[in-house]
Amino acid sequence: MTRPRQRIALLVSVGGAMLVALDGTVLSVAQPSLRHDLGASVAQVQWTSTAYLLAVAALLVIAGRLGDRYGHPRLFLIGVLGFAATSAGVALAPGVGWVIALRAAQGVFGALLQPATLALLRLAYPPDRLSTAVAVRTGAIGAAAAAGPLLGGVLVAQSGWRSVFVLNVPIALAIAALALAVRVPDPARAGSQGAGSEARGSGRPALTGAALLAAALAVFVHALAGVPAHGWAAPPTLLGLCGAAALAAVLVRYERRAAQPLVPAAVARSRPVAASMALLLAVSGGMFGALFAATFLLQDVRGQGPLATGLLVLPLTGCMVAGAPLAGLALRRYGPRRTALAGTGLVVLGVCGLGAGAGPAVVAAFAVLGAGFAAVMVTATGTVVGDAPAGYAGVVGGLKQTAMNVGPTLGIAIAAGGGAGAGASPTALFALAALAAVGLLPASLLPRGAGRAAAGHVVGEDAGQRGQGRPAADRPADLERRQGRDRDEAQRAL
Repeated sequence: MTRPRQRIALLVSVGGAMLVALDGTVLSVAQPSLRHDLGASVAQVQWTSTAYLLAVAALLVIAGRLGDRYGHPRLFLIGVLGFAATSAGVALAPGVGWVIALRAAQGVFGALLQPATLALLRLAYPPDRLSTAVAVRTGAIGAAAAAGPLLGGVLVAQSGWRSVFVLNVPIALAIAALALAVRVPDPARAGSQGAGSEARGSGRPALTGAALLAAALAVFVHALAGVPAHGWAAPPTLLGLCGAAALAAVLVRYERRAAQPLVPAAVARSRPVAASMALLLAVSGGMFGALFAATFLLQDVRGQGPLATGLLVLPLTGCMVAGAPLAGLALRRYGPRRTALAGTGLVVLGVCGLGAGAGPAVVAAFAVLGAGFAAVMVTATGTVVGDAPAGYAGVVGGLKQTAMNVGPTLGIAIAAGGGAGAGASPTALFALAALAAVGLLPASLLPRGAGRAAAGHVVGEDAGQRGQGRPAADRPADLERRQGRDRDEAQRAL
């Protein structure tokens, strides 16, 4: 692929990822205004986030498999256009019920475009340049997510909460126009790569596995959404959590026996990928739950306006943007494990600081939170891209985004259950710090070594394999087997 085409693919990937990240954090500042304008309860405001996150989390993995089979640019274009249409619908919604329903629809289209943003880079860039593209994308996500509260504060203060969704429409349409120029290698079709064809979705999509995953997540999120009304120990909450666990057990049993599992066995057996998913789930839950709780604490308890709240969050912006390249340097020098442990520790300290301090202490807490989350994001994304078997770009991207959406769902539920919006936000923030601290365990399971360099080198791709669904084969034994097969084929030809 030519350099101009690679740059277009990078712009599309960065634009789509920034659109989704910006939407989430801009909304966090707009939620108190939405609540007062529409006369909604805290639980209903919670569902404006969880309905979106539930739809995204339930469909991300199957969307990644569909992209592997039918082409990521095609699904990306459908997703970004649908995202624009549903954003316009939310901006015109007459009541909170319409907002929740349209946010769920927005999540469906978000699920289509999110895995493609990472898969496009995997297909477009050679191994020696892939890590740089991933770092650019990660830094852009951090900038968008961190700038969201400030931008949201300005928009809400000037034009009301509906302007937050109006902003999505022209941005999404511009990204869609740019996506029409993307040209990446087509996914390999069934049988074209032998054993690797499974990675490209050679059979029908794993609809049974997707349905089980969606059901488990729906029950889980519904139970979490009821925590503010019922409490953690109430029968509805316990019944919902047990039901979600039972569905998850059925899903695992089905995946082990299925001919076309939703998550291919090569991905499921990857310890670094699994540890990265758990790390992202815990840390993103702590961070986004803290943003939810801190917004109500600053505005409803401490009397700050939307714009003032956005200004207080501004250090998070700078530290996430500056922290991404620094985290990349730390990753190369100290390795994934130590970088992730340090980043998770900073997130825990930042969340605790939001609940314990005021004034300058809150500003410092946001700065520490941004630096820590940047380190975790760069490390986990680099590990996922680097250690995932080649040919699974869509499904691995879907898994990563699933963790990034389920985590905030859990974090927001803990924030609401801890009294966010009712004057008890500091208590919720300390509970969210404990959730982020859980990420220290999977962080300790990441690879220790520092020499894991470029993502493509780790998985052993070359230009002919990239995006073609063939598992990595860069060990000496694999090389000998390939050479032996080549000799056998030559002898048969003679």
